[in-house]
Amino acid sequence: MKKSKIGIGIVIVVGGLIVLGVFSSADVKTENEQNDVFHVTLADPKIYENGVYTETFEIKKGTYKFGFVPNGDSPQNLTISQEGESVNLVEHFILNGTPHETGISTYYTWEYSGNNVILIPEDQIVQISIDPNGNLLGAVTVDIL
Repeated sequence: MKKSKIGIGIVIVVGGLIVLGVFSSADVKTENEQNDVFHVTLADPKIYENGVYTETFEIKKGTYKFGFVPNGDSPQNLTISQEGESVNLVEHFILNGTPHETGISTYYTWEYSGNNVILIPEDQIVQISIDPNGNLLGAVTVDIL
């Protein structure tokens, strides 16, 4: 009888730790999602108007950075502009591939080079325009974090 009580106690403790782990990982996900003030995946030519994607969103005062999820088919050049009450920003990004040798093959990792820091001096509504410079078929995700 004493061994079964110990076994039940262990099961309850392990179960509680699993539940606690699930809730704490959900909290981390929510925090990360809240830090993402802008997100778009550009993968369909229909979302562009005259070759440029445009959206308006609210952003708080602070320092942010652009984040990208590119691949080899992503646009070689991205021009991103932001216009708001106290911000007027135009940044150009160039896609760079870095080859990695494995001994039997070569693979590439991709990243955009350019100034990815954004300074927002006050809370405001901002219009962002993303110009893939003619490459409407190459997929890329753009975030402001």
